[in-house]
Amino acid sequence: MSLDYYTLGRSGLRVSRLALGTMTFGESWGWGSDEATARAMFDRYLAAGGNFVDTADLYTEGQSETLLGRFIADSGSRDRVVLSTKFSYNAEPGNPNAGGNGRKNILRAVEGSLRRLRTDYIDLYLLHIWDRLTPAEEVLRTLDDLVRAGKIRYAGLSDVPAWYAAQIQTLAHAHHLQPLVNLQLQYSLVERNIEREYAPLAQELGYGITAWSPLGMGMLSGKYKPSESGHDGDGDGRIQALKGSGLVSLQDKFTPRNWAIVRAVEQVAREHGLSMARVAIQWAVRRPAIGSVILGARTMAQFEDNLAALDRPLPDEALRLLDDVSALPQQFPYSFFEQAQQERIHSGAAVGDKPDGYRAPVRVAASETSATQGLVAANPR
Repeated sequence: MSLDYYTLGRSGLRVSRLALGTMTFGESWGWGSDEATARAMFDRYLAAGGNFVDTADLYTEGQSETLLGRFIADSGSRDRVVLSTKFSYNAEPGNPNAGGNGRKNILRAVEGSLRRLRTDYIDLYLLHIWDRLTPAEEVLRTLDDLVRAGKIRYAGLSDVPAWYAAQIQTLAHAHHLQPLVNLQLQYSLVERNIEREYAPLAQELGYGITAWSPLGMGMLSGKYKPSESGHDGDGDGRIQALKGSGLVSLQDKFTPRNWAIVRAVEQVAREHGLSMARVAIQWAVRRPAIGSVILGARTMAQFEDNLAALDRPLPDEALRLLDDVSALPQQFPYSFFEQAQQERIHSGAAVGDKPDGYRAPVRVAASETSATQGLVAANPR
């Protein structure tokens, strides 16, 4: 795993490019990883240099947070780990105030997460899903209060409309409240819709995007290979089972366009000696506005493979092939912002926002000597 760290959004919070997703920690949902496997993944992630761990109070009915809190305490890694969790989903049937994004539930939820995670602060606290009801002002003020109280360090949003993310950030700046730093959204080669609004929004307003399901709900994992099935997968028993599972987000992925993407991923993987999962994850990591990609493996074998996604960079031509085959179709009003229309605005002149090199990226690379010294200091004999 690459040991590079980057700041998340417009903040000073340094996070790994690959995050450890823990929705699979625990078996209370009837699937997932047992405690021994979950602990092994957590330990392996830290050993590889990772520091960004994602969970939610919803995951495995709180078991994910409980296990993660135990692992962090046992390893003594709290100061090193950037711990992220989420609120929104209901915790008490029949009680509407035990869910949603109102102040009452946020304050209830944060105390529960702190208790299960065995910590007195959360590094990154996220609204899990838009509830369509709570005013943005109430959410923002509550999160700002939690930052001021020291219970959270940063806040963000997951699975919200783009206009809502823009509204809440604008309110933060207008009223001198703590700006949000993170948008957590689904993103993969077979789910690129966030590029229309969310990616430019994030870059403009200071959000760093963390991508969940970079393997397209498993479609890009390597389980389904058209070259092996001899068709587009319609007769694959696993796919048939998924089609009948009621998971609409999975069913939506089984389209001719997406099978063409799977074939391209398989081709790139074969040509460069990588797994399909590594190819798909690396593509997502290297896209604009992406701060980190969340790995959600269930077994150690899957996790080891995913963790190595950045070890061998793909050449530009391979990334262009994947870009082209998965490109979003033109759609109004976004088609008006493409090259042909823009040329008509600028009379054919070459116009840009800034010249090349206007702002060089800030990158502090550790020398081999300093890295060795750091390892010695961390592991004295």
